[in-house]
Amino acid sequence: MTSASERRDYLRIVEHYESCLRDHREGANAVDWKSAEDAAKRYDVMLGVVRDRAAPASLLDFGCGLAELKPHMERAGYGALRYSGLDISPQFTAAARARFPQSEFLCVDVLQPGQSLPPFDYIVMNGIFTRRHDLSLEDMWGYFERLLGKVFESCRVGLAFNVMSSVVDWQNEALFHADPGRLVGFIGKSLTRHFVLRNDYGLYETTCYLYREPGARFAR
Repeated sequence: MTSASERRDYLRIVEHYESCLRDHREGANAVDWKSAEDAAKRYDVMLGVVRDRAAPASLLDFGCGLAELKPHMERAGYGALRYSGLDISPQFTAAARARFPQSEFLCVDVLQPGQSLPPFDYIVMNGIFTRRHDLSLEDMWGYFERLLGKVFESCRVGLAFNVMSSVVDWQNEALFHADPGRLVGFIGKSLTRHFVLRNDYGLYETTCYLYREPGARFAR
């Protein structure tokens, strides 16, 4: 049976975000975040995957949207990181390039045959797996596992991603509330034994840090 990712059903999720860009053009609402404050909190949590903010390293903002992570990263003291952005959407890629013409931006669907991703020290996938739109839960799991596995192949040190928490009073059918047991099982068996799960920052979501090697994550 052909999977949802092979059928590219996930492009319907991309279309949703492109509609947000058309409607709002800039700001948190253009990438379907509820507020700038929550978006900033997510940026801080994503950057928590970096083990040493003073050490020069490359970082790929996978699904960069309007690339708001770049100025946030610089304000937060991560100036040693070399920022690159990637988005599957030509509209978002063009908008990000217009904002930051000196930075590298890629526009590619890495799940398509013949497409590859260059290596980066760190990769963050902020909001990529938040929404499943009209995909079935199993189709979303298939897309999640295939894309995360593909991207982690290009990560030298650490990768961060978030999903909606399943530890909530109710679940939104349009969002991807990942069961933590299944999540840990996939990560530990298919990707790496060195990982961290965070549910400690006040939003109804879980952020995961995946590492190639064990280490002192909080060293600065």
